[in-house]
Amino acid sequence: MIDQIIQFFYSLLFFVTPILMSKSTSELFEFNKMLFIYVITIFIAFFWLLKMVVNNKIILKKTFLDIPIIVFFLSQLISTIVSIDKHTSIFGYYGRFNGGLLSTVSYIILYFAFVSNKINVEKTLKAILTSSLLVIFWAIPGKLGHDLTCLLFTGQFNNSCWDNSTLAFRPELRAFSTLGQPNWLGAYLAVTFFIGIYFYISQKSKVKSQNLNSKLKSLLWLIYLFFNFSMILFSRSRSALLSVLIGLILFTGYYVFFIKTNIKKFLLILLIVTAVPILLFKTGIDKTDKYLTLKTYQNIFIKKPASLPTTNYKLPTTNSSSVTESFDIRKIVWQGAWELGLKYPLFGTGVETFAYSYNLVRPVAHNLTSEWDYVYNKAHNEYFNFLATTGFIGLGSYLLVIIIFIIYLIKKLRITNVCLLIAYLTILITNFFGFSTTTIQLFFFLIPAFIFSSFDFQPPTTYPLPPNKLTNLQKFIIFLLLSSTIYLLFSISVYYLADVNYSYGTKYIKIGDQQKAAVYLEKAIKLRKEPVYEDRFSSSLSYLAALSTLQNQKDLAKQIADISDTYNRKLVQAYPKNVFYWKTRAKNMYYFYQVTGNENELLQGIEALKTAQKLSPTDPKIPYSLALYYATLFDSTKKNLERDEWRKLSIEGIEKSIKLKSNYQEAYLFKEELLKKYNLYKDGP
Repeated sequence: MIDQIIQFFYSLLFFVTPILMSKSTSELFEFNKMLFIYVITIFIAFFWLLKMVVNNKIILKKTFLDIPIIVFFLSQLISTIVSIDKHTSIFGYYGRFNGGLLSTVSYIILYFAFVSNKINVEKTLKAILTSSLLVIFWAIPGKLGHDLTCLLFTGQFNNSCWDNSTLAFRPELRAFSTLGQPNWLGAYLAVTFFIGIYFYISQKSKVKSQNLNSKLKSLLWLIYLFFNFSMILFSRSRSALLSVLIGLILFTGYYVFFIKTNIKKFLLILLIVTAVPILLFKTGIDKTDKYLTLKTYQNIFIKKPASLPTTNYKLPTTNSSSVTESFDIRKIVWQGAWELGLKYPLFGTGVETFAYSYNLVRPVAHNLTSEWDYVYNKAHNEYFNFLATTGFIGLGSYLLVIIIFIIYLIKKLRITNVCLLIAYLTILITNFFGFSTTTIQLFFFLIPAFIFSSFDFQPPTTYPLPPNKLTNLQKFIIFLLLSSTIYLLFSISVYYLADVNYSYGTKYIKIGDQQKAAVYLEKAIKLRKEPVYEDRFSSSLSYLAALSTLQNQKDLAKQIADISDTYNRKLVQAYPKNVFYWKTRAKNMYYFYQVTGNENELLQGIEALKTAQKLSPTDPKIPYSLALYYATLFDSTKKNLERDEWRKLSIEGIEKSIKLKSNYQEAYLFKEELLKKYNLYKDGP
């Protein structure tokens, strides 16, 4: 019964995770998937340990990857211990969640539990493909302008619920379904495409004389592969398309040299499921699509041009409205990640701390891209991300897992292993141009587990010891296991509720209702002491303090300001390398100055900005803010010597801001304003 329960939870894990999302949380997709993985891991670990207790023996199967995985885990653990932000390293960057130490522990537990228990791999793979089919069908209406997610979340059967200012959230141009982003959808479908090929080949080889039922099943698998590849094209994920094409070349080579049966028929089938969708829907790559025709069929599913807009953006430029090619931005970010690896060569800056550490080495060229003010919480290359955050030891241990697994598998090639190996290789390719998400990380750790587990399912072993014969020690251990499981599940429930309140708080901030925002943020903090909640709460309170002053409620304003400052001081003391908390402090001090009128508040804000500048020396917004603070001091003081100093420093600040970002229009306008203020303005632009 325990084996069957564990089997159920693995099937549930792979079926539910890709399709899980919620409109109530701060992040619709990854947060919910990550918490679900935690919940399933807890249940599987409980029943696995229960099985050990009942049988009074350790049930842990040895595999070829045991030592590499342990080495990898130790590298992540040490990197977390020496991290510049331990909280982030443990729980993951808030907004991404996957990749923190806890998530790594979960994946490792899932790996060892899978290989150590009798799991039917084919059942699990079928659960994966069933879920992927739902993901594919969910995305099709959005391609036609009627997104099912919008219908579910807002009741409107159109695409209006998504922010159409970015291509990442325009399902009519780039499908993303329930995965959250087009590249994430593409990476997921690339893996399932080759699992689908396994079932097609397996179905063809089950019986020598194909009856009608077998032929129908084979046809259904072909239809699945056609839809799968078509949806990869709809995602416009170039990395996913590349990974599938490379995988097909490898699989074709294996088929031709080792299987050698019906080669022409097999090649024809591959052409049907890949070339036909490409002719119909194109690739989204202009250099390729210009050679493709069938324009009549192209518009069946595509109401608008599906190819990504091209750009002639060249760095540097003075046109800040241009959209920089994503690969150009990636190269800049990779350069920064490499410099971080050289700066922290052993264990990096800490697991999942890239959002903070990248600012230390952020190339000035990044300021001339269209995403110059975005927060890059990942290096958009899994390998560079490991290098920057966990050092050469972390990256080396990660590569060790990959290399040893591939070497081991090459020696044991058969059709099932080949399909899963190529599915695994697609992850390595898509991760090179992006980063792993929850679903991809599940595949990364559990595809090896699928292979190490036997495909010839064996019935569960019967155990002679009935429950009423358990010793008192066994009963006590079971009680501890049950108590721990309930506590962990309760903690995850609280985490979820805290995030829901945080989500409401951030939504009210966006519409300018700071008072309601503060109420929900305070509720979130009471449920969970999360630094991100406290930072938002502190920022919201500082604004309310300034607002209370305008409403002539000075005593209330002072009380609110004190609470805000308490939270912020605690954060900058606990996480001194987090540039965002120092920026919050600087902004808070500007609001506190509105409350007290005391120049000391501005001076403290300036000190906070100087600290932020050390942590992010190429950020043009920081010297811009310094110029603003100095100009405010110039207006408030009456001492000529001090005024001269503030004037000089404000000009230096805005000049530095322009030097860091030569097309910073706001900085040029502010400079002109300052020159007029100081009577230094000359005719001309």
